Amino acid sequence: MKLSNSATVLLAAVFLTPAYSAPMAMQSRGSMATSTSHSGDGTFYQPALGACGKKNTSHDLIVAVSHAVFDSYPGANPSNPNKNPICGKKLRATYGTKSVVVTVEDRCVGCATGDLDFTSTGFGKLASLDKGRIHAVRWQWV
Repeated sequence: MKLSNSATVLLAAVFLTPAYSAPMAMQSRGSMATSTSHSGDGTFYQPALGACGKKNTSHDLIVAVSHAVFDSYPGANPSNPNKNPICGKKLRATYGTKSVVVTVEDRCVGCATGDLDFTSTGFGKLASLDKGRIHAVRWQWV
């Protein structure tokens, strides 16, 4: 089969042009550790033995960060999450005019990158537990 000059040029353009994809929603490795402000949804859970290796209760002011943030934190070791340098790091979460300082002690598998999963005590400092999920929670490392 013989191709015309325009068909040859078109095929060359298709196969020789590099493919570009849309930007990834997740930030690059370590960027959540160094950037100043983040946002996402806030939820709450009943803690027990967390990914950082500590037992906590719903009365503790702790938080689980998304698996993406936890696993990509600089110095994270997937074979031993208890030694992740994010463990024990504090952050200030703000919702509307209310804020709370919480300590990272866990990893949230069901959370999107900027989401936070609080204890009921931590969540209660921001909103009524009846809400269950709050949107546009702003947070930063302290």
